[in-house]
Amino acid sequence: MEASKWIAAAASIWIQSSCGASYAFGIYSPVLKSSQGYDQSTLDIVSVFKDIGANAGILSGLLYSAVSRRSSRRDAPASFLRGPWVVHAAGAVQCFVGYLFMWLAVTGAIPRPHVVVMCLFMFLAAHAQTFFNTANVVAGVENFPEYSGTIVGILKGFLGLSGAILIQVYQTLFAGKPSTFLLMLALLPTFITLVLMFFVRVHRVQSTHDEKKYLNGFSLISIMVATFLMVLIILGNIFEVPQWARAITLALLLVLLSSPICIAIKAQKGCPERLTDGNSSLQSPLMKDKEPESQESSSVSENPTDYHDGVRQRKHSTPNGHELNLIQAMQTLNFWLLFVAMICGMGSGLATINNISQIGESLGYTAVQRSTLVSLWSIWNFLGRFGGGYVSDIFLHRQGWARPLFMTLTLAAMTAGHIVIGSGFPGNLYIGSVLVGVCYGSQWSLMPTITSEIFGVTHMGTIFNTIAIASPLGSYMFSVRLIGYIYDREGRGLGNSCLGIHCFMLSFFILASVTLFGCFVALVLLMKTREIYAGIVHRRMWS
Repeated sequence: MEASKWIAAAASIWIQSSCGASYAFGIYSPVLKSSQGYDQSTLDIVSVFKDIGANAGILSGLLYSAVSRRSSRRDAPASFLRGPWVVHAAGAVQCFVGYLFMWLAVTGAIPRPHVVVMCLFMFLAAHAQTFFNTANVVAGVENFPEYSGTIVGILKGFLGLSGAILIQVYQTLFAGKPSTFLLMLALLPTFITLVLMFFVRVHRVQSTHDEKKYLNGFSLISIMVATFLMVLIILGNIFEVPQWARAITLALLLVLLSSPICIAIKAQKGCPERLTDGNSSLQSPLMKDKEPESQESSSVSENPTDYHDGVRQRKHSTPNGHELNLIQAMQTLNFWLLFVAMICGMGSGLATINNISQIGESLGYTAVQRSTLVSLWSIWNFLGRFGGGYVSDIFLHRQGWARPLFMTLTLAAMTAGHIVIGSGFPGNLYIGSVLVGVCYGSQWSLMPTITSEIFGVTHMGTIFNTIAIASPLGSYMFSVRLIGYIYDREGRGLGNSCLGIHCFMLSFFILASVTLFGCFVALVLLMKTREIYAGIVHRRMWS
């Protein structure tokens, strides 16, 4: 099959659907805790290294930039370095090594490792996710620049669903064997990535008006997968589902997951690709701080988007500004406003999912209900990731609403979610996890897209992965230093366990205050980027 950006998108979707094992931490955390003799604070420390690994993707961003620069050179061996497969391969190695050694430790095949060594295993396993995610998301933005929010929402959405997908595979094949789940996590994502990574490439082609129609097809598939998973989770919580029924539903799920290739084939026929300048790289004319234009850039047409034979052509120059690298971006106030907002939103969201099993246990939820909450979190996470990109794209194109506005609104809603969880009334975790999960997920599609619009696409992978460090940093502060500390204090003398509303109430009321502060920070970012988004809206009018 001829390679195209649509085949690349389908391959990226499949990789994203398998690589989000960090969101299934709640499944194997109890056996990790019991087999290694950890208390809650120690388990939270291990989980923080999971969060650091899954979110500190500076190395993946730097590697992607290096590969992209070399592959764009005229003397580069095109067959060897066309596309970010090197980034995928590096992630596959880390995924296999990290989860394999955790499995060996949990099963007793190797002596019980020191906590520091276990943290290293966890870091490696989770760090692979940043390599997969960077390669897929940045390639997607470069392939679909006119609908960056939509493609980021789709890819991030499937990453959010991957936790529930992996849990469905686990419950069908290895139910009740969480240690075997770790071995599955070492093998399955690694295999899928190694098979598909050569299809994920950046294609320097012109954009067409029909792109949105086929991207909507990918979106519809993602919603169908999410709905199907939610039905399975709810039915599994109500009824005792036999293994033959689980096998049938898993087969149906795999059929749904394979359907993006049908959209890709139709799009490949309906949107014939026309090459742009081969050695040019996608640029973003969206900087607020502008440098004087060079003679070359000043000769560019005032209209940033021209048409030829009904096809929209990408302009790779930057008539309104320049691309910022990481160091330049860190010297701007916008970078730090985005970083602080993400500490509040992503950090508190991660702290919630890392402790959701323990919260449920303290409130008297059954093991099945706690497993259901972990699985449903993936659905809410998906809705936030997909909705944050898709909805913000719609309102940006049609109404001119800036994306930071949606970041402000979701942080305000997350505040309400933390209050619901902290209140401890019956069923509170189901309501609170919906609010926090959706709003947490939305940050993961809004933040990379906002990064590309403020700082440009050239160094997008490095910059948004640096901002993503806010997630594990916030998780450490809120999960270990706040939730874990208060939980252990309340459960002192009770065998490292705590039962009752008081175990987490104070922690989540504090988290509500934190996200409210983040809401105000995002509001400042909205005010600071008004001129940038006014320029984006003006550019869209010419498109």
